Amino acid sequence: QVRLVESGGGSVQAGGSLRLSCQMSGRILSAYGMGWFRTRGGPPREGVAVINYDSTTNYDDSVKGRFTISKDKDKDILYLQMNNLNIEDSGMYFCAAARGAQFTPASMRSTLASGRGYWGEGTQVTVSS
Repeated sequence: QVRLVESGGGSVQAGGSLRLSCQMSGRILSAYGMGWFRTRGGPPREGVAVINYDSTTNYDDSVKGRFTISKDKDKDILYLQMNNLNIEDSGMYFCAAARGAQFTPASMRSTLASGRGYWGEGTQVTVSS
């Protein structure tokens, strides 16, 4: 059984940084892409960043240049480094895994919506002025 557990959320002032982690357990195949999504005030979940099985990355325009997604294959941990946070970044952040290749945040969300993947429980990020 695949399990994804997020950590690293918290409260920070605008302009600050946080690093989210997602510990993966179970059988995540190398052909899976991984991603971070968020909800801001309610559904739907917005795609933030994805990293494909070949380590290529794609970001939502709202976070380009500020967020970095990465993974530690040896430790099975997915990261999201978030810098220069603003109030609009506040929300619940979820990690996800989806089977497929060359995802963008939008295409991974579609794949997950069809049931072809896994979600974590989420971690809260609050950015204050």
